[in-house]
Amino acid sequence: MNDELLKYKIGITLIKGIGNNLAKSLIAYIGSVEGVFLEKQQTLAKIPGIGNILSLEIVSQNVLQRAEKEIEFIIKNKIQTSYFTDKDYPYRLKECLDSPIMIYSKGNKDFNNGKFVGIVGTRNATENGRDNCKKLIADLATHQPNTIVVSGLAYGVDICAHKAALDFGLKTIGVVGHGLDRIYPATHRSVAAKMLENGSLLTEYMSETNPDRPNFVQRNRIIAGMCDAIIVIESASRGGALITAEIANNYNRDVFAFPGRVDDEWSAGCNALIKNNKASLIESADDLLKFMNWEKQTQQNVANVQTTLFLDLSDEEQDIVTILRQQTEGLQLNEIAIKMEKPISRISSMLLEMEFKGIVKCLPGNIYKIVK
Repeated sequence: MNDELLKYKIGITLIKGIGNNLAKSLIAYIGSVEGVFLEKQQTLAKIPGIGNILSLEIVSQNVLQRAEKEIEFIIKNKIQTSYFTDKDYPYRLKECLDSPIMIYSKGNKDFNNGKFVGIVGTRNATENGRDNCKKLIADLATHQPNTIVVSGLAYGVDICAHKAALDFGLKTIGVVGHGLDRIYPATHRSVAAKMLENGSLLTEYMSETNPDRPNFVQRNRIIAGMCDAIIVIESASRGGALITAEIANNYNRDVFAFPGRVDDEWSAGCNALIKNNKASLIESADDLLKFMNWEKQTQQNVANVQTTLFLDLSDEEQDIVTILRQQTEGLQLNEIAIKMEKPISRISSMLLEMEFKGIVKCLPGNIYKIVK
């Protein structure tokens, strides 16, 4: 890592008033990113789009001090950086005019090999939405195992997609709207840790950047830009998933949506996308593979995947499976706790983990049953 050059690469992202597009133009005009900071203020002021105010910001050197501090954080925490001209920068994202100058990541840095599928949706995912998400990812793992699932680590559909990808052996990338010195929401910290083992966390924001609302709109363009296809599982008539779909359309990416009932609040956005020809209707991974012209790989029975998951269960989780297999209509949380002779809080935690593994499902009234 060339710390001196990295200082300038980070520094240019910190200049107030210079966004990604203008920064790229400025670098091209000067010939190098370090040249931007070494150029005289009078010369910079004459460059189209810069002027006196921005040229003074550039030569102030304050941003370079902050960049040096960030490099210390990067080295200490083994953060990986990708500059927009680097070979390892996501080539799909690089095609987008407003792509970030710099991205920071942790985990697997391979952003260019495989089929990248963005899965987004409401934070208020329904049981049906979660089932559709998990079934889609399970089938992709079976028929297209080089799929990389990209989402935003948020509540609802996002975290369901990440967990399902991990459970079924797919790599998954979480694009976040803050620095890598934190995880938001904090409840997803354990999932994020697992993602670093078979995927990565990615952001355009430096450390000490809070998860402010505008950042999430910005991060949506990264999800859209680095993917071959965007799938909206569920969405209300307004929401971040629809913003991602709109950006993906502008980037000429393929957009898909699961349909829902006409009176379902959390399907209104998907139905609108389909009705307005902004997304193609899909109901399964098969539909996606056909639309994308992705060849189906060697068949593997999903039941075998489930069997493998069962083998990975702890003794307590296996006991829960045994109990639920004896109850065709399912069993209420309290009853499971009584049979297991364990605290409800302990059983609830295990059931939640098993639900994201696709082994059990939660019905109204906290009734759990085995997924068939």
